[in-house]
Amino acid sequence: MATKIRLQRHGRKGYAFYPIVIADSRAPRDGKFIERIGSYNPNTNPATISLNFERALYWVNVGAIPTDTVRNILSREGVLMMKHLQGGVKKGAFTEEEAQRRFEAWKSEKDARINAIRNKVNEEKRNAEKVRLEEETAKKNAKAELVAKKKAELAAKAAEEAAAKAAEAEAQEGEATAPAAE
Repeated sequence: MATKIRLQRHGRKGYAFYPIVIADSRAPRDGKFIERIGSYNPNTNPATISLNFERALYWVNVGAIPTDTVRNILSREGVLMMKHLQGGVKKGAFTEEEAQRRFEAWKSEKDARINAIRNKVNEEKRNAEKVRLEEETAKKNAKAELVAKKKAELAAKAAEEAAAKAAEAEAQEGEATAPAAE
């Protein structure tokens, strides 16, 4: 039986996630599978991968053939690197401890690069939020100045109207009292 390590598509249109499964190569993409060894979610930045490392290594060692995308995932997670190092141990090129040390060094370097990418994305988000907040504050202040200016104009107009009414009332009072004085 030819086995493949491949992705099964799940999720809705435009928002898919993929379980990583071991399946017979003749089985349909989303059909029957032998074992689920992880999942891949490309919707996050960077993509989220959860993988049962030991089972993936076992299946690669017994001859399961990964698809191109799964090969990239296994390479990123270090399964193919560990298989390569185990081949070196079998040939006698180095010891098991040396292979483990090399793998740990490679894994820590890889994790550092991924964390740097995550930090960069988070920093860009914070900077974009900061810029948006500053723009919003500037718009709010401009609008507040415009409203204050309009209120001052209305208050000045109301004061002029009140002064005009008061002057008119005084003029009417003056006319009313002037004939009485004659």
